Amino acid sequence: MKLGGFDISASALTAQRLRMDVISANIANAETTRAGYVNGKFVPYRRQVVVMEAAQPKFQDVLGQQLNGQSAQGVKVAAIREDSAPFKQVYNPTHPDADASGMVYMPNVDMLKEQVDLLAASRSYEANITALNARKSMFMKALEMGR
Repeated sequence: MKLGGFDISASALTAQRLRMDVISANIANAETTRAGYVNGKFVPYRRQVVVMEAAQPKFQDVLGQQLNGQSAQGVKVAAIREDSAPFKQVYNPTHPDADASGMVYMPNVDMLKEQVDLLAASRSYEANITALNARKSMFMKALEMGR
């Protein structure tokens, strides 16, 4: 038996949890100037962004939902992409990764943006938990009425 509402909330919880993990990695690497090695020199950490899309259900699931008058669909993570924003340049000639002019390339992580994204992801996570609990409560009430 498919439990459409539970599946939708579960997919959203999974996606938002991954989003929070990626945001946490961005925050943890906000000062990392040596995340990779390209063309003989170190490059800073590049911010990661989670891209989500509607989950594409299987044909038999869609057919069954349509026959039952349902149209449930979840969400999934389509990709984790690098943000193409340019690196920040900071003048710090004493930094070990400074170039000849004293400039250091820092990650393109904006802490304010990360905090806003983290707040949005955690609110979405909480909303899906609330929806999951409400659905569970409705099922429990329906079972009680059947006694």
